[in-house]
Amino acid sequence: MNLWQGVEPSQLITLSILVPLVGALLVIATGKIPNLRESVTLTTAAILFSIVLAITDYIFIGTELRLDVIEIFPGLGISFEVEPLGVLFALVASFLWIVTTIYAIGYMRGHHEINQTRFFCCFALAISSVMAICFSGNLLTLFIFYEILTLSTYPLVTHAGTEAAKQGGRVYLGILLSTSIAFLLFAILGTWSMTGTLDFRAGGIFNDSNDKMVLGVLLVLFCYGIGKAAIMPFHRWLPAAMVAPTPVSALLHAVAVVKAGVFSILKVVIYIFGLDDLRELATTDIMLYIGATTILLSSCIAITKDNLKARLAYSTISQLSYIVVGALLASSIAAAGAALHIATHAVGKITLFFCAGAIMVASHKKNISEMAGLGRQMPITMAAFAIGAISIIGLPPMAGTWSKWYLTIGALEADKLIIVAVLMISSLLNIAYLLPIPIKAFFNTQTKEPEPWAWSETKEAPLPILIAISITSAGCLALFFYPQPLIDLINLIPGVSTNINGAG
Repeated sequence: MNLWQGVEPSQLITLSILVPLVGALLVIATGKIPNLRESVTLTTAAILFSIVLAITDYIFIGTELRLDVIEIFPGLGISFEVEPLGVLFALVASFLWIVTTIYAIGYMRGHHEINQTRFFCCFALAISSVMAICFSGNLLTLFIFYEILTLSTYPLVTHAGTEAAKQGGRVYLGILLSTSIAFLLFAILGTWSMTGTLDFRAGGIFNDSNDKMVLGVLLVLFCYGIGKAAIMPFHRWLPAAMVAPTPVSALLHAVAVVKAGVFSILKVVIYIFGLDDLRELATTDIMLYIGATTILLSSCIAITKDNLKARLAYSTISQLSYIVVGALLASSIAAAGAALHIATHAVGKITLFFCAGAIMVASHKKNISEMAGLGRQMPITMAAFAIGAISIIGLPPMAGTWSKWYLTIGALEADKLIIVAVLMISSLLNIAYLLPIPIKAFFNTQTKEPEPWAWSETKEAPLPILIAISITSAGCLALFFYPQPLIDLINLIPGVSTNINGAG
């Protein structure tokens, strides 16, 4: 049932951006009453998700949703348009905002974090900018809200106020802003000068008269200018941001920031270059292999990290490049796999970060070497970690199986056997740096006590944290057994299809 039937379809775009903004203001207004403040946040998140569901219904029945806000130059202004890829990202972000809010309530209170009102306010502002990115109708709109997302998440990264947090924030802000200004802005200006438009169009906006050499340069500028995708060597901001509280890490790695990066690359590839034209550019393969190198190198670095959040951070860098590689394979089915990986990686990785935060709150352990026997005290948390890990690895019966399957088939379809090898080796590396953690927790107790486990020794994190972990780990299972709604949505993206040798 559509709860927003009486609302003009195009106005749903406005509501999706304004509702989190209003929520941020209400969070400030209710800041001195924590229960009310958090109820406001949860209610706002639920309303936003219902709006995105209504938008999704319109997409499936073919209704066009477009909103032109203001014209800055002739033929160019702030505008929004709904298309299937943006709806997919919006569904992921809006749903996980609800779950992350539930988690944050338990974490922020259980860990006695300061400035909780500022935290929930900035979180809402970040989600508002994500919705604007999802529904951007042109590159100018995308660029503006991409930068707003960077600025709105900076206070979250530096939340602790320590010198380490400030240093991490400087790296975060410095890399993301410098790549945007040095590369992305010039890519957008170059696109405008060559085509006279920045609109996203099915099949791309370039034509045969455009110089392929210049287009190849623009592709490199876009890939590196969208720094949130964390392609090496512009990846250091992501591990630097690990000084933030765990709910922020979940926001950065699963809900908003990194997904905004890979979403933007995928959108540029599909709607600015077009998959067919992308195959003809000399730099496509160069960036493809840089993405593949990022997959392997970051996985190797992850193995060396004893700090759990640091290991997960480098895992995220690797997994993001799966999406970049899927886009640059210029294959219909690989692009479908990349789009699906936005969702499957989100539920898997947010589960892992939730578990890392739960361990921190309940046992105050940060390092993997300290977690032997932890499954005895935290069986729910460590079982959820195992589920999230298996999903990230891409093994049945977890969500990551499907996106990695489509990516592999897409690489075969594009005749890139080296990428198939990279995906296989990466999965083995995923096993090497993820599975030993729950195995150590459950089977390596390092204790002289004869009994292997006892309920009386259980010490889990607060209930809101366990609820959130349970929801996301269940999502890893649900998206394996019931991925069809997302697949149907992905098949609506122009030129993208989950059918081998097919087109959507």
